[in-house]
Amino acid sequence: MKVANVPAYSPNAIAEHAVAILMALNRKLNLSNERVKKFNFDLNNLTGFDLNNKTVGILGTGKIGSIMTKIMHGFGCKLLGFDINPNKFLSIHYNLKYVSLEELFKESDIITIHLPLNTETHHLIDKTAFDLMKSNCIIVNTARGSIINTEDLVDA
Repeated sequence: MKVANVPAYSPNAIAEHAVAILMALNRKLNLSNERVKKFNFDLNNLTGFDLNNKTVGILGTGKIGSIMTKIMHGFGCKLLGFDINPNKFLSIHYNLKYVSLEELFKESDIITIHLPLNTETHHLIDKTAFDLMKSNCIIVNTARGSIINTEDLVDA
């Protein structure tokens, strides 16, 4: 048996993957693909929204979150951030505004998660958080699954 570890992931690859997930969800690529497989070319309910001027909440602005910030800035998004160590460079150059978790949950149209899993982040997004969020908020989690309380997600 061979055992290996990955000492570091490519932050660019992960941030770009998060963007790909966001775009697929927003533009309903899976639904449209399933329709085409069934020869259904109906366009109803396949319209997404422009990312420009949408508010994106970025949980964790370390290596991956910083790249996500840069990418979302390029789309013309309003950027909110939450991190225990705010990155002044991102605030100055990409207009990232650091806010409380509560404000991030309330104001974001899209939330991306780039946090480590630890005792402080385990089930960080729970019923209380979902109750604060907009009903049509898109959440992209390329971090650890347990940051979101799955049962509360299903209930929400």
